[in-house]
Amino acid sequence: MAQKVVVITGASDGIGRAAARRLNADGHQVVLVGRSPEKTRALADELGAEHHLVDFADLGSVRALAVELALRHPRIDVLANNAGGVFGAEREVTRDGHEMTFQVNYLAPFLLTRLLMPTLVASRATVINTSSLANRLFAKFDLDDLESERRYRPVRAYGNAKLAQILFTKELERRHGAEGVTSTAFHPGAIATNFSADRGSGMARLYQWRLRDLVLSTPEKGAETLVFLAEGAPGEDYPTGLYYERSRPARASRRADDAALARALWDRSVAMLEAGVTER
Repeated sequence: MAQKVVVITGASDGIGRAAARRLNADGHQVVLVGRSPEKTRALADELGAEHHLVDFADLGSVRALAVELALRHPRIDVLANNAGGVFGAEREVTRDGHEMTFQVNYLAPFLLTRLLMPTLVASRATVINTSSLANRLFAKFDLDDLESERRYRPVRAYGNAKLAQILFTKELERRHGAEGVTSTAFHPGAIATNFSADRGSGMARLYQWRLRDLVLSTPEKGAETLVFLAEGAPGEDYPTGLYYERSRPARASRRADDAALARALWDRSVAMLEAGVTER
């Protein structure tokens, strides 16, 4: 198996940490990106891997990360946009002026991917987005209310962001597939981590339940699809531009196949980011 350079966000815990350990053990060069200094550094020391710190609630931090990664890695074979989370009952706004769930789960990974695009194109890279079954269960997607200003509920905001990730996956491949960049999204399953433990998130009781390990999968199990997509040859070992579960193409929301919606979301996202830079 050829060694790949794999950048994993959200690598300090849960699925990201499990995937990083497996990919490192398989001989790949893993670049860890995490929010927690202590956890990210501890994993980096364990694996002997490079690490970077970033806060997806701060787009300036994302822009700085992109510069660092591009300078240090002229080749990136895999970008795994794995960071994300479900937040509390009250709608939060980041310092950039965006709803927290939307920015952390979708807009920040979108920005990071676009900023790294010259490197990704040169590397003929694959982009892997960690999505969720929530895209089908909870999303009430409204292009004119991406920030949940009118109807905020934690799980709805999360479902919308995860559907946005799948739309981004498909549009990324449409725009850059001819340049050799491929993209996939996947659902890791319900995993026993601290991922959704915020009070009022709508999932907190399950993730805080003392018997959760009996009903939820392990991070190692959840990481299997990410590892499969990262290690495989896109277009040969698996079809790209799709949404996966258990290493197989799966059914997403019906709106995930709306090409016009995917294009409109991309254009709207670019406009949001450009407006934010202008204002600052």
